Amino acid sequence: MRRRMRSVRARATLAATLVVAIALVAAGAAVLLALRASLIGQADAEADSVARNAASALSHGLAYNDLDLPDGDENPVEVLDRKGKAVASGEDVEGMSVAAKASERLNSVANDDAGDTDEGLADEEDALEAGDMADETWYGEGTATVEGVTADYRFAGVDVVTKGGVPLTVYAGAPLSAEQDAVSTALTAMLIGLPLLLVTVSGVTYVVTRRALRPVEGIRAEMAAITASEDLSRRVPEASTHDEVARLARTTNETLAALESSVERQRAFVADASHELRSPIASLRTQLEVGAAHPELLDVDGAVEDTVRLQRLAADLLLLARLDAGERSADARLDLAAFVHEETGQRVGDRVAVRVDTESVDAESVQVTGSRGQLARVLGNLLDNAQRHTRTSVAVTVRRSGEWAVLGVADDGAGVPAAERERVFERFVRLDEARTRDDGGAGLGLAIARDVVVRHGGSLTVQDAPTGGALFELRLPLAKSDRPAQSTQPV
Repeated sequence: MRRRMRSVRARATLAATLVVAIALVAAGAAVLLALRASLIGQADAEADSVARNAASALSHGLAYNDLDLPDGDENPVEVLDRKGKAVASGEDVEGMSVAAKASERLNSVANDDAGDTDEGLADEEDALEAGDMADETWYGEGTATVEGVTADYRFAGVDVVTKGGVPLTVYAGAPLSAEQDAVSTALTAMLIGLPLLLVTVSGVTYVVTRRALRPVEGIRAEMAAITASEDLSRRVPEASTHDEVARLARTTNETLAALESSVERQRAFVADASHELRSPIASLRTQLEVGAAHPELLDVDGAVEDTVRLQRLAADLLLLARLDAGERSADARLDLAAFVHEETGQRVGDRVAVRVDTESVDAESVQVTGSRGQLARVLGNLLDNAQRHTRTSVAVTVRRSGEWAVLGVADDGAGVPAAERERVFERFVRLDEARTRDDGGAGLGLAIARDVVVRHGGSLTVQDAPTGGALFELRLPLAKSDRPAQSTQPV
């Protein structure tokens, strides 16, 4: 049982059934109480009418024996004097037992003659003069015996003083059989209908919940199969509806697609890294083996070059691994123009001298925040790329553009074809003219540069340079305190 209750269907069915049961019980009780109150009100009105008719006749001087009283089984009537003795009664009425206020009224009247008079009651009776009838009616429940049969009645009591000055109390009853039958019938119908309705509600809730959750079970089963098979190309079934389950399926498939893409990139990265590492390692091994067998043939410069290349590649792979792991950039503040001057001034061995143009921002600093080491790596990669492809010049510019600091690295080489301007930022991608060992690197420089810039909240794009080559444009958000105030005028 406890295991079954772990099911969402079972819990939803139980909750719905309990809520409906509580609501039905409350509504049923309210209906029964309202029905009983309404029927009792009708009985009170009927008993009051009969009692006042008899009291009115007595107040007008009609004798006890001349009273026109209804049949006892319909409306039993008794007229009592101050001692509680019946001076007149309806046909076939053998006795009446009045409870509640009517009974208290009789006791108060009897006690009045015994000397234990209730002052409030005596005052009210004294207020009635000969031929008067009280305005107030006392109601209560009791029984009456008519022709040997005792039944429940609702009674009304009215005080009256005859023309001869005799105080009397008239009690008239209205049968409660109609009220009891109606309440009993309604209660029986509820006791029969309530379980049937609850069974219907629970069944419908279970079926509807089961149908609603069936796609969820399909998603779970497919995810289990994907986990077991490790086939990330599979997708969970998507319902044609637009409800929460359909959105869950679409989100799950989007997650699977992103995971598949990530795994594929990781596999490609491992394969490309292995390929890139194999070449310098194989070359270095060959040279060492030749040097070991023929020391006079050892190419020390080539071995050093391969070692340096291998070291750079390992450093690039390590940086990419840290970036993929979510390494956050430091929040150091730096002046971009001064930073460019410092980094370019430290470069040695460039084929073409680097020209730096920061005249437009020398009067006002361009402050950005980030990791100085990572941004230095970005600038170095862009300059290395420009040195490999330029003919005669490499230019670096720094400027402001709204809330952005813009750094451009331009060359006058062949440029980047429009169709390749996004692909060039992918890992291990080298355009055809740069695939040789001497001209090109491992194809990681631009990929690392874009990853770093994106993690700094910026962007890195390539376009045509004014000199005819490629212009790599890096945009970084200005430091908050260095941003211009936003204008309230429409642009």
